[in-house]
Amino acid sequence: MHTPEKHVLKDFNNKVVVITGGATGIGFSFAKRFGAGGAKIVIAGRRQDKLDTAVVTLEKLGVEAAGFTCDVSDYAQVEALADFAEEQFGGADVIMNNAGVLIPPSTVIDADRNQVLQIMNVNYMGVWNGASVFGKRFITRGTPAAIYNIGSENAFFNIVPGMFAYESAKHGLHSMTDALREEVPDFIDVSFICPGFVQSEMTEAAGDIPMDVEEYISIAWPQILAGEYYVVSHPYNVVWIKQRYDEMMKAYETYAPRYDGDWQYDPRAMVARAAQSAED
Repeated sequence: MHTPEKHVLKDFNNKVVVITGGATGIGFSFAKRFGAGGAKIVIAGRRQDKLDTAVVTLEKLGVEAAGFTCDVSDYAQVEALADFAEEQFGGADVIMNNAGVLIPPSTVIDADRNQVLQIMNVNYMGVWNGASVFGKRFITRGTPAAIYNIGSENAFFNIVPGMFAYESAKHGLHSMTDALREEVPDFIDVSFICPGFVQSEMTEAAGDIPMDVEEYISIAWPQILAGEYYVVSHPYNVVWIKQRYDEMMKAYETYAPRYDGDWQYDPRAMVARAAQSAED
């Protein structure tokens, strides 16, 4: 698989950073960190009171900031957010697709259909909306830019019983971000940011068990500055990742082991041959 080696945004001084779900939790902590680096911040969310409070806090820290109410599951509202960033600061250089929701735990079979659709509309389609709207504008401008998608450790394995809808959205987001990384021009950085169990509004019921959000940002931030694709934090996750991939590899080694010439069934090679055949 082609994995581009590129890194164009090495600092954020005077850059315009848009963060969805940026009024609280991980999004707001990232907003403070970008702002400390000289960025101008646009935070988006659905609750005006939270946005107002966050903007005031950022401004007290010396950060130029503005808030915009936006439901990321609505493409038109995300377009309005991009317009707002242009009106306020001349256009965005970075979109951090951070907004997300949780639904009550459920089994696959017994889940409420409307709740499953809700989480997909926000946690998956909301990210696609942001990547699509801002990505098009980044390409048109042709200047260094970045698309940061907030995934989760749940993008790599199913860790919490009853959380299949959340986990499914994050798995899909992993694939979307992989594709995005390959597709965009070299002047656009792409990162898949994968926090673990971190303190936020979504994890309030767990008290002080989740990782402190500022501790998390201190781990993630150097990776963003370095242009890493995978931005990781919780080291024990490798245990679950290895367990999953060991099982997959065992299945292949047992029932579909490698052999000379097996490249003929490589999916990319087959698609390329099919396309060439269609042209001929």
